[in-house]
Amino acid sequence: MNFIDMTLPEMKEQISLLGEKSFRAKQIYEWINVKNASSWEEMTNLPENLRVKLEAEEPLNTPRERDRQISAVDGTRKYLFEMHDGQFVESVLMKYKHGNTVCISSQVGCRMGCAFCASTIGGLTRNLTAGEMLGQIYAIERDLGERISNVVVMGTGEPLDNYDNLIRFIRMLTDKNGHNISERNVTVSTCGIVPGIRKLKDEDLMINLALSLHAPNDELRKTIMPIARKYSLDEIFQALKEYYSVGRRRLTFEYSLMEGVNDSDECVRELAAKLQNLNCLVNLIPVNPVRERKFTAPDRTAAFAFQKKLENYGINVTIRREMGRDIDGACGQLRKRYLETDNV
Repeated sequence: MNFIDMTLPEMKEQISLLGEKSFRAKQIYEWINVKNASSWEEMTNLPENLRVKLEAEEPLNTPRERDRQISAVDGTRKYLFEMHDGQFVESVLMKYKHGNTVCISSQVGCRMGCAFCASTIGGLTRNLTAGEMLGQIYAIERDLGERISNVVVMGTGEPLDNYDNLIRFIRMLTDKNGHNISERNVTVSTCGIVPGIRKLKDEDLMINLALSLHAPNDELRKTIMPIARKYSLDEIFQALKEYYSVGRRRLTFEYSLMEGVNDSDECVRELAAKLQNLNCLVNLIPVNPVRERKFTAPDRTAAFAFQKKLENYGINVTIRREMGRDIDGACGQLRKRYLETDNV
């Protein structure tokens, strides 16, 4: 296990095996998880001989920034990070009045196969470790010079398909000895892996869970999300209700609006019927255009009309700000373009 993936107790054990005093572990843990250090050389309160030894024997596998795009419209930043084995992932920084939100990836590629998403093109390569997920946040903070207040695991990959690393990541992110971000400020998005939702329910975590819904019924959902062939909406909704029955906040549903696909009046009626009597929020997301995909977003007038119709049924609805449209804003776009260019 690399140092970036270690909890403080694990780091103390490793330092002891290296013949060093245990207090060095806390110093290293703070350098990595509080001060955002990305190299042993930066850890100036460690003896030089120890830094040289660690560099030779325990190189830090921190993500390295390979590209960065900044939106001229809204300041959104899209990052491309290279992992120690040459794999690439994306992260996005979004600036809001309430603070800085980072959307991070949990896997290299994705095997869920959602038809409107660039991340699934090419399938799944591997899972990210907890340290590689944390490293995306720390690298963005170094670049921005500001603290991240909210973290969304909604980039490339299905978080619940990388369950153990996800939980380790959340516990390290919220550790009072580490970055100490509130659990309430962490959101995990899933396409609906029922066993993972039920497993997450039993964790002592108060994180927010969002469902990538995108369709009001199983039949339509199956045409755009292969996971719908395995788990029905009834099964998913039951698991979500169980998750939120233990003191967690309201349900959130992500709904990517695709013109002519899921934006009809019938979809409004079915969606409202599905969500009535639930304490929930629907987050409408005009789909980002992807060159290899046929889907387009309805115009703003149509999106607002869809919102209004849902609200008339008593459903809480927001439309996500269309951020980063002048850069490679959709999940997987920047990584795919970079790999295509690199292979020319």
